Order: sequence, then structure tokens, then C-alpha cells
Amino acid sequence: MLTISQVSKAFAGRILFEDASLQVNRGDRVGLVGPNGAGKSTLFSLILGEASPDEGRVSVEKSATIGFLPQEHAPAGEETVLELACGKVTQASGLRLDEGGKLEARATFDEHSDWDLEPKAKRILAGLAFRETDFDRPARTMSGGWVMRAHLARLLVQEPDLLLLDEPTNHLDLESLVWFQEYLTSYPGAILMISHDREFLNRLVGSIIEIAHKRLNRYRGNWDSYVEQKAAREEQQLSAYKNQQKEIASLQLFADRFRAKASKASQAQSKLKQIDRMEKIEAPVSREKTVHFRFPQPPRSGHRVITLKEVEHAYGDLVVYRALNFEAERGQRTVLVGPNGAGKSTLLKLLAGVLPVQGGVREVGHNVKVGYFSQYRVDMLDPMQTVLETARDMPNPVSEQVARTVLGSFLFRGDDVFKTTAVLSGGEKTRLALVRLLLDPPNLLLMDEPTTHLDVGSIDALVGALAQYEGTLIFISHDVYFIRAVAKTVLHINAGKLTPYAGDYDYYLDKSRATSARAALTSGEKMVDLNCRASASLALPETPAGGAPALQKPGLRETREQRRVAAEERKAEAKLKREHDKHAHDLEMRILSLEGRQKELTAELEKPETYEAGGAAMQLNREFSAVTAELERLTAEWEKLAEPRAV
Repeated sequence: MLTISQVSKAFAGRILFEDASLQVNRGDRVGLVGPNGAGKSTLFSLILGEASPDEGRVSVEKSATIGFLPQEHAPAGEETVLELACGKVTQASGLRLDEGGKLEARATFDEHSDWDLEPKAKRILAGLAFRETDFDRPARTMSGGWVMRAHLARLLVQEPDLLLLDEPTNHLDLESLVWFQEYLTSYPGAILMISHDREFLNRLVGSIIEIAHKRLNRYRGNWDSYVEQKAAREEQQLSAYKNQQKEIASLQLFADRFRAKASKASQAQSKLKQIDRMEKIEAPVSREKTVHFRFPQPPRSGHRVITLKEVEHAYGDLVVYRALNFEAERGQRTVLVGPNGAGKSTLLKLLAGVLPVQGGVREVGHNVKVGYFSQYRVDMLDPMQTVLETARDMPNPVSEQVARTVLGSFLFRGDDVFKTTAVLSGGEKTRLALVRLLLDPPNLLLMDEPTTHLDVGSIDALVGALAQYEGTLIFISHDVYFIRAVAKTVLHINAGKLTPYAGDYDYYLDKSRATSARAALTSGEKMVDLNCRASASLALPETPAGGAPALQKPGLRETREQRRVAAEERKAEAKLKREHDKHAHDLEMRILSLEGRQKELTAELEKPETYEAGGAAMQLNREFSAVTAELERLTAEWEKLAEPRAV
């Protein structure tokens, strides 16, 4: 249906594609991935006919329709939400080939009667969380996120043969995302999507197209399969590259030694020609590490970080919480899960002080600095400041070098740091707001959907930063990968009731008997953890080493047995830390000793007289190889040991 043949395309003097090819057939489910700036959006532009390839050809099967959902800024006019969903808009609602082979707009709604379209549009709008009272509202009166949902509904109503989706989950809440994910499993057309949501890709796609080395490389399977295959391919490429480099070095060494010797000159020249004729294997580009330095850490808070006592909160007649009790203690990393409207965001705002308590008490612990991350932070950026100025504009500014390093981890590289925030996209503003937060972190961090608008590389950077974070973290997210990487405990919220789970997200899935990792995020059923007792109040003690925190019933003193167990756990943790530190020190000493011996051997091998003594050079070379191999092994072990330990 879609064929891209040997396409080359340069943009702003940089080659994005070179001899790139791709085939998408009817019914295919394809994920498109690649680092920021690799050319994902340019590829969509080529498919849509908005840009032309410098070389090669992009062809779409005659009469095939293409629907496109951009990442941001879909238009809205005077039409109602229902009319927009039915395709009754002035904008192009589909694309097809005209007689001359070019793409033209097609208004799909004209081919169906209103009685057929409207019921379908209403069902889809309801699935995307629109209320019936929204159907007759002018689309322009709604927020940008809801306009994007209405355009997504339009595409699903029209069912184009090829659906191009650019980060389609950015504007969806959890329940809408679950519905949308399920809906796409039976979508009749082909789908080509850009997405940062690994769980979404795992559930939907049958292949991954990665933009790398200016080519389109296809991997069969979902995201997890792609990661495994890519690692294997990189290992094979690295092995082939090293073998070829050894062969080249050997040939070059022969040529260098014997090209001046008459009897060997022709052989030496032959070796050089052999090198020239080789099809050179490129060194694999190593996958970028997420964070390359240690972030500033917040001051240590008291053991009890924040407490809500008998808190009441309502929106008009809608009571969200009644007699709510909650307590968070230092070092916790808790994800809030539960259905829409259960009170997750409200709890986060009550903790942040964004919403005042209407009854009861909110107590902030000793030396606690509260930080709340939500999308409103994006609007607080100064549009006249550059990215670099914004990153450093804090009470305790970091150096320019440190700021640039962190900005680079979040994909602001080179001259990007001199852009003003006014010209940044929504995703770039989100990344910049995260950079500011991480460069001057609070010791109580409250985050509402922090991965929205972030690509895979930025999510990995955030995970890396939070792995180092020494404060207390409570967050909401629909990104299953992010939750698994960060959360140590789970708090299920439903109808104002809190149920704690004394373990990570996989522990919660096991206890809740969830049908899928995504569905468990929005489950409204009360799922009791047998290792704790649920109630409207919550106390989560600091997580001991090795896993789950010990939960106690609120309002009761620790028993003697609980105190004894806690003391033993602290003692075991201290012992583990001493052993960890001693092992690290021993490794450092051995590495220093080997580095010294490596320098001595290098000096010996550089002396001409070494090669005059029979066999001495060979023996030194063998020892040098052994020392180098051992040094690499110990360094790798030391680096692994030096990684930040999970809180």
C-alpha cells in the first residue's frame, strides 16, 4: 500500500535519509522510532506529500486514503465537536492519489449518511471521554488537548486505509488510553505510529522501523523484541567491525614493514590495495547513556515528610475525600493508581498545597521543601529567556557546564540552548521544566504525568535522574515502563479510599490479578494486599533495603516485634553498605595497581632494546594483553558497583 524506494533527503544541510526503503502493507501495525532529529516527522511529511525526496520515490496505492494526526496544534473552527468527529470540517480529512499521481484532500464524510456517521462518532467520542453535553459545543471553545481528541475521533470514524499517528497518547487520560489501545487492536487499516509509550507499542505493533545511519531498519516484533534484536545486531556489528579492524591493522603493518624492501614491495602494495577494496564496516553507535553526571541533591528532610489528618475535600456537591488520613515518610517512591475521578490528582494537589484543605490538617515535616510538577509549570517559563538562561535562573544557579550537560541529556544540544522558550514546542517546554526541577530539586517531589510529551530518550534521562534522587517521590503516570523503573510502592485510590501495596508495580499486578499492566492502572475494584490492611488513612514507613516497606495500621504504636525487625533490617543494611564500600575500595586499589603496571609495560615495549633480546617482546606483549583484559573487567565491575543504589 505504501512503498518508499531508495529515498534520499537532506534538510538544513544535513542528510536525514540515504537510499532508504520501506514497505507498509494493508493491516500492518508499525512503530517508527529513532532519536530526536533523526527524521521521523520528515518521513511523515514525505508520505503526506508535504515534502519531496531529493532522490528516490514515495508511492501510495491508488485510491488508498491516509489519515494523519499531528502531535500538536490541530485546527478547530466553528463546527461542533460532533461535526468535527463526523468530518464536517474545512480541513482535509483524508488523502488519496489524484490522476496525476499526487496526493489530494478527500472529504470522507460525504460518502456516508448522517444516520450512519453520528452514532459511530458518538460511540468513539464517548470512548475518548467526551460527555454527551460536549457534542454540541463549538470545538474552538475547548482546550487544545480536547481538540486533538476530537480530531482523533474524526480519523477513527473515517477509517483511512493508512493511519499516521504522531504521539497519539499525549492528550489522553488513562481510561481513554486503555480504550484507544483496545480499539486499535481491531482497526481495519494499516497503522504507522510514532510513540514514546513502550507499553502501547508492545501491545499494538508487529514491527518496528528504526531510523539509524540514514536508513530505515526493520525489526519484526514489538518494542521489547526490537530492543533484544537491536542489542544482538549491535553485538554482531561490533564483532565484525573489530575483526575487520584487526585484519586492516595486520595488512597495514605488513605494508609498512616491507614496502621499502624490493623483494616484498609488490606484496606490500597488494596488501594496501586489499585494504582499499574492502567494504568498510561502520563502528556501531553505542546507545546513549541517560545521565552522565550526578545531579544536585536536596537537603535531607525529617523522617516524617508530610501528613494529612482527617482531611475533607469536595468540588461543590461532589465529595472526593472525607476524613482522609495520609502520611509519607522520607525516601518513599510511590505511584498513585486508580480510575478517572478517583481523586489521584486531587490528592497530589492537596499534598502540594495547590488545593487548600477544606477540613482537617495538612502538616509539612521538618526541613521539607515541596515541589509540584504539572503542565502548568510549562506556562511559567519566561518566553524571552533562552533555554540556557532558563536552566540557570534559580536561587542556587549551577555552572554553565553543568547546565549544558543536563540540557544535553534532555536533548537540548549545541545551539539549541540559545533558543528562546517562546519558540519551543510543548514537548521541549516540558523537558526544560524538568531540567529546572532536577537542577534545584525539592526533597518532596510530586509529579503529575511527567512523561507526557517526552520521547524515549528523555524518559530514560528522567529515569536516570530519579535513580539518583535522594528525596521523597509521589507521582501519577500512565507510562508502565516509567512506573516499573521508578516506583517502589503503589497506592490504589478509588472513591476516596486508599489501599497501599507493600511492593513495586509488578507486586501490585500480582496481588490485583490484573488482566494487563495498563488496565491495572485504572481498575476501580478494591484489591486488598494481604500484607497490609486497607483503610482511608495510610502510613508508609521508610523503605528498608531489599524491597517492600513494613506497613502498619494507622494510629497504632509499633509492637516490640516490629521494632526488633526494623532494628535488624537497619543493622543488615549497614552491614551491606560496609561490604559494598570495602569491595569498591578494593577494586579501586587493584585498578590503580594494574594501571601502573600497564604504563610500565608500555614503556618497556617502546624501548628498541626490548626487541633485541630473544622472546622478551613476546612475553611483554602477552603480559600487556592480560593486564589490559583484567583492567577492563575490573573497571566494568567497579562502574557497576558505583552506580547509584536504589532508595
